[in-house]
Amino acid sequence: MICISCLVMVCSIIIVLVYRHQTVKTFESLNSMIDGITENTFEESVFNETRLSALESKFAHYLLASQESSQNVLQEREKIKGLITDISHQTRTPISNILLYSEMLMEESQRDEDYQNLEALHQQAEKLNFLIASLVKLSRLESGIIKVNPECNNVKELMAEVCCLYEPLAKQKGLYMHFLQSDDNGGNDCMAKYDKKWTMEAVGNIVDNAIKYTDSGGITVSVKPYEMFCCIEISDTGIGISEEETTLVFKRFYRSQSVNQIQGIGIGLYLSREIISAGNGYIKVLSKLGKGTKFFVYLPR
Repeated sequence: MICISCLVMVCSIIIVLVYRHQTVKTFESLNSMIDGITENTFEESVFNETRLSALESKFAHYLLASQESSQNVLQEREKIKGLITDISHQTRTPISNILLYSEMLMEESQRDEDYQNLEALHQQAEKLNFLIASLVKLSRLESGIIKVNPECNNVKELMAEVCCLYEPLAKQKGLYMHFLQSDDNGGNDCMAKYDKKWTMEAVGNIVDNAIKYTDSGGITVSVKPYEMFCCIEISDTGIGISEEETTLVFKRFYRSQSVNQIQGIGIGLYLSREIISAGNGYIKVLSKLGKGTKFFVYLPR
């Protein structure tokens, strides 16, 4: 009786060890598959009919499908890159010619009616040029053609350039442009990691919007260093944004019905958020209808 019990125990131990070995082998195989798909070297193998091998087989089919889907996405991205490049090249020359010839005709025009028509044509061509440039820029950013490369730079110097660039536009509307430069914090405290070219584009869009939607008063810009981020605050005395629309202004092509009479296509703020997010920053907005708007751009330090 004791011998039978010992035999049963030994057999049970052997079965457990064999099953454990098979399980370990299967997990090692699954781990190898994951490494293969990560390194793009995965190939399907032949599996037997055991339950664990069936699991390997299903997992392998899933990884193959994922690999194929990933390759299709890369191919589609390459097609998009080519399409964007074609659109950019094919539209640049005709639009430039329309702008050039309309300017030449405006200079030679003798009648006021002809001049007004040519001016309207020129303005529409400028809108089309801006729209296509914005769409191409946005598509390049979303498809990964454009890479945001953050580097350590002085945020105050960046905003000084932006304010200098947009101050003439503000003055044309009779608005002030104030850049508050407090020396309390020192220049080194205003260092942050950002891509200068694209961050200038992002904050420039916000300042441009502030000017566009402000009829009196002006725009105030300041830079405040915090422990983890450096904050750019852009505030205006404009028409403001309703509470329910503050979550919508960063959507692509979104424009409030209350500003339909003002020129715009609803890409600027969306592009700004995409650029800042790509550099590991973020944007907040506070506003009250009729009482102005404050944008806060946080750049990582």
